[in-house]
Amino acid sequence: MGSFSESLALALHLVLAPDPTLASIVFRSLGISATACAIACALGLLLGAWIGAARIRGRGAVLALLNTALAVPSVVVGLVVYLLLSRSGPLGWLGWLYSFPAMVLAQSILVLPVAAALTRQVVEDVDQQHGEQLASMGAGSLLRSLLIAWDERYALLMVVIACFGRAISEVGAVMIVGGNIDGFTRVMTTAIALETSKGDLPLALGLGIVLLSVVLVLNALVVVLRRWRLGRSEGPAMVPSAGISG
Repeated sequence: MGSFSESLALALHLVLAPDPTLASIVFRSLGISATACAIACALGLLLGAWIGAARIRGRGAVLALLNTALAVPSVVVGLVVYLLLSRSGPLGWLGWLYSFPAMVLAQSILVLPVAAALTRQVVEDVDQQHGEQLASMGAGSLLRSLLIAWDERYALLMVVIACFGRAISEVGAVMIVGGNIDGFTRVMTTAIALETSKGDLPLALGLGIVLLSVVLVLNALVVVLRRWRLGRSEGPAMVPSAGISG
């Protein structure tokens, strides 16, 4: 117990000091996850809004593929991106392997189906209530999806927060394509795994405290937005969680 207490005390010191190594890992993690989240949400929100309002042939198959993408393990995504970016892969000429762009690409692929699926649910719920009214006014599926997305922008902001939480808590894919290189591609989740295996528990605990704090803030934002939105509207709201997933 004494060892744990000492490690925790040192971890708190590293966080509050702050330690340069810890700070660089944290800011690198935030930068990679924010970039990946922005790319994935820019595509995923549009895709999900269109799927939610569209009534196309084969829609069931599209939803099945989307739900399957949600369940794909992060290590599988990392493996696919690794093969694409390796020297013998079709994108090897980019030279992205073990770099910031490779990690952004892997996280973007992981977050994209989350953004699309949650957005699809939000838009579909509203479209079932007001879609016929909008259609009677001459609005096609694309216009309906855009109108509903704008009207439900605060719910979609919660989707973005959940996507960022998914990105920053990911470990498998970024470790495979980033290589966990000290000072270049090491992020909070990969550093925690490495430092724990090395026995450097203070740094691992310090990074864990920061990561949990970030996720706590994200979930607090979701709760605040949910209460604020419910205070403005009695319509259906979908509240995704920004919790950690591997």
